[in-house]
Amino acid sequence: MIVELSLRQKTATLACITAVACSLSVAIGQRLIPQTVLSAVVLYLLSGDRPTMVYATVRTLPRDLNAAICFIRLNLTLYRWEKRKMTVVKVFEEVAASRPSKVALIMDDQRLTFADVKQLSDRIGSYFHSKGFRKGDTVALMMETRTEYPCIWLGLAKLGVVTALINTNLRRETLRHSIAAANSKAIIVSAELAGAVAEVLEQDGVKGLPIYLYGNEQSSESDKNEHLPAADNLRQALDNVPSVDLSSLWNDVSLRDKLVYIYTSGTTGMPKAAVITNSRFIMMGTGCYYMLSLREDDIIYNPLPLYHSAGGMVGMGSVLLCGLTAALRKKFSASNFFPDCIKYNCTVAQYIGEICRFVLTTPPRPTDGQHKVRMMFGNGLRPQIWTQFASRFNISQIAEFYGSTEGNSNLMNLDNTLGAVGFVPAFARKLYPVTLVRCDEETGEVIRNDDGLCIRCKPGEPGVFVGKINLKNALSSFVGYADKKASEKKVLRDVFTKGDMYFNSGDILVADLFGYYYFKDRTGDTFRWRGENVATSEVEGVITNIIGLKDCAVYGVDIPGTEGKAGMAAIVDTEGKLDMEQLAAGIRGSLPPYARPLFIRVLSEVPMTTTFKLKKRDLQIDGYDINKIKDPIYFLQPNGSYTRFSAEEFATVSSGKGKF
Repeated sequence: MIVELSLRQKTATLACITAVACSLSVAIGQRLIPQTVLSAVVLYLLSGDRPTMVYATVRTLPRDLNAAICFIRLNLTLYRWEKRKMTVVKVFEEVAASRPSKVALIMDDQRLTFADVKQLSDRIGSYFHSKGFRKGDTVALMMETRTEYPCIWLGLAKLGVVTALINTNLRRETLRHSIAAANSKAIIVSAELAGAVAEVLEQDGVKGLPIYLYGNEQSSESDKNEHLPAADNLRQALDNVPSVDLSSLWNDVSLRDKLVYIYTSGTTGMPKAAVITNSRFIMMGTGCYYMLSLREDDIIYNPLPLYHSAGGMVGMGSVLLCGLTAALRKKFSASNFFPDCIKYNCTVAQYIGEICRFVLTTPPRPTDGQHKVRMMFGNGLRPQIWTQFASRFNISQIAEFYGSTEGNSNLMNLDNTLGAVGFVPAFARKLYPVTLVRCDEETGEVIRNDDGLCIRCKPGEPGVFVGKINLKNALSSFVGYADKKASEKKVLRDVFTKGDMYFNSGDILVADLFGYYYFKDRTGDTFRWRGENVATSEVEGVITNIIGLKDCAVYGVDIPGTEGKAGMAAIVDTEGKLDMEQLAAGIRGSLPPYARPLFIRVLSEVPMTTTFKLKKRDLQIDGYDINKIKDPIYFLQPNGSYTRFSAEEFATVSSGKGKF
């Protein structure tokens, strides 16, 4: 919801300013100089858009004061750590020393204290140091969620070794590419995923790499994995590793050094390895703790994959850097989300993507409100279900945030404002230089003025979200990806002054008068039809509500001889219960004609990414070709109904003879 100042509010603001001015004038009396100065101040405040800005400043003052306190606490901590040249390992060592017996990680019946995490990470570091691994090397880690996961990459970080956190769902070419893209020197793999690694062992970039198998606790030295019989048994080897002081090695690591690689989802191509430096991890890991005012006794429910930035960086950062406890789950389960929170006494929970919608679709139970979770934070909660979710599950605060794995700028919603992904107070806009610049919503290309510079968006005007790059500051620099060419594509130059650089998020947001930002779409997801821009996320939200929160993806498809792209919606209906008449009626009542999908594809399977989103790019490539798509496709009729897309209609549309 974009806030605009009404005429009544503007009039009230003017009246307040005038009343204050008159009162001061009477109090001052007839002294000429003070009255002249006062008159000048009043005229200044009454001119242009300043009454609006004064109103917005007063209205957001409580929010901004709270944000200022949190922001100062965060930055004082970051400043002290930067001065002391603290890295992730150094901060963790201090945290572990201060609370060795406190539980750090919980999963099922297993609990690791901070002392346990330190001991295991020390053993990992000692073992790989004995194998010849040194600062700057990369080791690929492919392991399902377990308490040992962060201990492994933390132990490698004590050597300055970078860990490539491999998506456990990758197979064959995408898996090979991800291992090779990071220039990995070895692979650590859990027993459950040995078969996937075995499939690429003889391929370029993987062939000849040493494999370290982390088996189950019950496995013995004589056990050999059927897929990787030659792999070293890492779990067994760690039992015999002598304790070695590694402090001299981690003291050689700096804030700007790489810590891990976290991969993009690869929905529009091969996954890219985003570089996460020590400074980036510290910023993300501590940001939520301070900005959300988390407590030392909080237990965070983290059902997210640990190779992902939300679960592995934001979630793990609050544990390793701030000393909180996290309860993990091997695989997200909607029906077990709040029962797990009850089981582990969680007070805070994380979400990403469509997790909240999945949980909302579960049948109501008495336990829905019997948990202790007061706050949930994450990104991707649709505004259409925000209030319904918070009400049903009795969540006092939803803290939606915005940011990308590789980016240098983030936003956070601290005050529960419906639909907002964050805000930037007026006083912080120079301290935290993020903004929106005008762009072509369909292509995402920025629009420049006659001087070749970008144009700032006004309140209510959508634009690309950008953040200023400061190469001198480790916290606001942009390292990008392992692939330097891919990194350069994310940098905008000569944005507001010649020579400046900004990170281009590729996302279209819109900001209101009060500094709240709202996600609108990802560039490339917006398409143009009938001379109008169609935001896919808005259409998805409407259709999702109509069909009872089922999965839905909306995208644009090309039609020969037609300008723009026609809308197409892919809807998951594994049980065959989709009511097309109800859907058509809902679309007619909720969407303008140009935003109504021309095609609807009904999916019997769920092609989902690991961040719980439909693989929109694959669906877009398939288009509406009924000759290669087995799923039923429906076509919008002039009366607003949908009928099965026929061979005759396909021939007409694909030949460019259709009229729309």
